[in-house]
Amino acid sequence: MTENRTIIIGGGAAGLMAGIVSAQGGRKTVIVEKNPKLGRKLYISGKGRCNVTNNCDAKTVIANTPTNGRFLFSALNVFSPADTIAFFEENGCPLKTERGGRVFPVSDKAADIVDTLRKAAVRSGCVFIHKTAAELIIDSGAAKGVRMTDGSEQYCDKLIIATGGISYPLTGSTGDGYRFARQAGHTVMPLRPSLVPLETEEHFGYDADGLLLKNIEIKVHDTKKNKIIYTDFGELELKRWGLSGAVIRSASAHMKDMEPGRYRISIDIKPALDEKTLDARLLREIDNFRGGTFIDVLASLMPKALIEDFAKLCGIPSDKRCSEITREERMRIISLLKAMTRTVSCFRPIEEAIVTSGGVCVKEIDPKTMQSKLISGLYFAGEVIDIDCYTGGFNIQAAFSTAVLAAKG
Repeated sequence: MTENRTIIIGGGAAGLMAGIVSAQGGRKTVIVEKNPKLGRKLYISGKGRCNVTNNCDAKTVIANTPTNGRFLFSALNVFSPADTIAFFEENGCPLKTERGGRVFPVSDKAADIVDTLRKAAVRSGCVFIHKTAAELIIDSGAAKGVRMTDGSEQYCDKLIIATGGISYPLTGSTGDGYRFARQAGHTVMPLRPSLVPLETEEHFGYDADGLLLKNIEIKVHDTKKNKIIYTDFGELELKRWGLSGAVIRSASAHMKDMEPGRYRISIDIKPALDEKTLDARLLREIDNFRGGTFIDVLASLMPKALIEDFAKLCGIPSDKRCSEITREERMRIISLLKAMTRTVSCFRPIEEAIVTSGGVCVKEIDPKTMQSKLISGLYFAGEVIDIDCYTGGFNIQAAFSTAVLAAKG
């Protein structure tokens, strides 16, 4: 019996939310998830805290969605960030808003977000099948069900693909949804990492590997267009192979058509101080350490783990006496503190990306229902669609909004 029956492939953020709304709407709802555990990617999001949404309006979400943001207009009007916050609060998971509107569970535990979704899905009547979907069952231009790898079949009159992208494959995001979309005749836009760390031509030493620099500012320069394309303020992590951290992941979303050497990142370690103020401070530190060395001065300005790399960039002998530092050398120190530059060679592997850029072409999906324009009864939700947002809770919100719209149909 397939009438009034919905099958959802994927038990992550989008799949669970779609299941809840579908079942609450009176439809028999089955969620097919190949992992024994639901919401595996949610567990590691936000460094294990789960930045579940952003406390903002729909317009702000769209502005923070560089790829096909306007496609989300109807979905966000149906299920906004305020609706997400209300859903979790009403289901016993209190939330809090932090810097930049980022919303987290008060407990700081991503597991609480997953548990809330799972319990709501169970209460609403969702049935879970922990098997791997092999292919869609399509007949006469309509989605009719799913065939599993073990040969068993599940039938429906409405099928939602909410399988996620290909980032973090250990969580089960292995790109199955793109294969299903192609089977249905859909175009899958080229896949690339987004919100991903960056490899650079210049390498840091072992001491600096993993060092977290807080309250820094970065500027991304596109040498091809000869202009600054992005600036940000926040945390940055130094790696042996390059750069990571929130500001770097956000910056990566702006780097289109990546090629070695095209993008340069300038890091301002002291953004609160202009060059004149920084020079005055440097002079005070030199005076304080008059009997010491150049390294003693650097130790008062930056984390110990960065000193060796910074000293090499300055080209000043580490044992040089403070009293012997020239004005030219002082200007060199200030220049590097305000703009330590790294040349981007490439993105890190897509497996390290937070989200996948690319996916099912939005021109082939009805933005008012999330239904396929090619196959009736087939819907898409979440990261499998060609939309990706900046960091800050926007990607999970996009997953929830498209899922609710797909479930309502």
